Amino acid sequence: MLKKLTALYVLAAFALPVSTVIAQTSAAAPAAQSAEASASATSSTAAATPAVPAPAPTPPTPPKRCDFAITLQSDEIFEHKKSAQLPILNSKGKERIDSEVLSKLANCTKVELIVVSGHTDLIGSHAQTQKLSEKNADAVVAYLGSKGLNAPMDTMGMGKTQQIKACDDKLAKAKLAECLAPNRRIVIEGRGLAK
Repeated sequence: MLKKLTALYVLAAFALPVSTVIAQTSAAAPAAQSAEASASATSSTAAATPAVPAPAPTPPTPPKRCDFAITLQSDEIFEHKKSAQLPILNSKGKERIDSEVLSKLANCTKVELIVVSGHTDLIGSHAQTQKLSEKNADAVVAYLGSKGLNAPMDTMGMGKTQQIKACDDKLAKAKLAECLAPNRRIVIEGRGLAK
């Protein structure tokens, strides 16, 4: 009988730790399974969401320009006197330059270049028309300078090389000159940075 009781005590002593171990193991198993499931879900979500590329850098905005080109009819703005070294800008010519050219230049923070080109009609020799176109352009530049414009300015005498209207050369001289009037012009081009 004593042997049986001793065996029961021994079994009881071993039984408690074994059951405790079994309880701890069975409690830890669901937590481990939950952690594995969570890690699996995270990795599948990461795989399903593609990486968003970084946006490309925005190129710098080019500066605003105040470029312009204005054409003035030389018949309207000039008086040609043989005694004058340069053609004379009449009051209408000065007003048009003030309102159409200087007003546009006022919108520039920096004027990079002014180009004034003179054009004539076909009447006259090449040498005559070339010289007249140069003088007309020079007169406009001189006026712009007198108004305090401090910018690089260039002139070009185009003579009769860039006709914009053709006329019947059989017309009487006065009618031909009237028909060719659009060819007699001054083109003022401005280039610069806008305000």
